[in-house]
Amino acid sequence: MLKGEIDVELRPFNDSDFDVIKDWITDPREHAMWCANIIQYPIDKENFYYVMSDIADRCGDSPYVVTLPDGSLVGFFCYSVNKETNEGMLKFVMIDPELRGKGYGKEMLKIALEYAFYETKADAVQLNVFSQNTGAVKCYKSIGFVERKTDYSAFGYKDELWDRCNMVIKTEVK
Repeated sequence: MLKGEIDVELRPFNDSDFDVIKDWITDPREHAMWCANIIQYPIDKENFYYVMSDIADRCGDSPYVVTLPDGSLVGFFCYSVNKETNEGMLKFVMIDPELRGKGYGKEMLKIALEYAFYETKADAVQLNVFSQNTGAVKCYKSIGFVERKTDYSAFGYKDELWDRCNMVIKTEVK
């Protein structure tokens, strides 16, 4: 288990974590920004586990959480490595709304990257984010992610069209 600078810890997701994270997103637009509606809204346990199983089977994704010393959850994400390109992929990155804007998102990403670069030996890690999700984009850029490609008007939500930005960070580990 990895520990971060703000005293948070990375561990695999377990079944009891679902009851906490399911309540972190209560707005349909925010939900669409988080998962492009791949997971049903509101978050339902059966559908959530179906999606987790599907991405594990197709892409090798594993779900993780970051916790405080008392065990309470800070955030959630999924991670996999493409063995052909040796590039990691972060998906479904989510932070407890009570902790947003306080550095916990950055800390969770740093721990995720440490895991990716040191444990799985990935050469780079990528993620996709809607450009309109300005808080997330700012957080990703602040720790070193850079825009690799943007697909304009890639996702429709009601009367909006959102741009999907693929961001990447490369390892400094030699």
